[in-house]
Amino acid sequence: MTITFIQYPKCTTCRKAKAWLTQNGVAFEDLHIVEQTPTAAQIRQYHEASGLPLKKFFNTSGQKYRELGLKDKLPTMTDEDMYALLASDGMLIKRPLVTDGQKVTLGFKEAEFEATWK
Repeated sequence: MTITFIQYPKCTTCRKAKAWLTQNGVAFEDLHIVEQTPTAAQIRQYHEASGLPLKKFFNTSGQKYRELGLKDKLPTMTDEDMYALLASDGMLIKRPLVTDGQKVTLGFKEAEFEATWK
């Protein structure tokens, strides 16, 4: 099974997740979240596969999130608007985003990776 590992190289959480995947022999395709930002359609697919609320896809601790005042704006936005916004800037997406097309994880929690990707 090859999974897609969408990450930002300078992100320490992404580095920890990448190290875990490597140490556990999980094959993955590495994508840079800013250079290869997922499209709105891809984000919709990841969202639907994840079973998570769409707002979980936002990097709420990111500078861009705060600059745009998204904490106050998200509750009134439609899903379509949120997909488009996430696709407009990879730095808005919580990372790493890992998927095999069926399952999706956001961020890095070792126990979750253990259960999902091992």
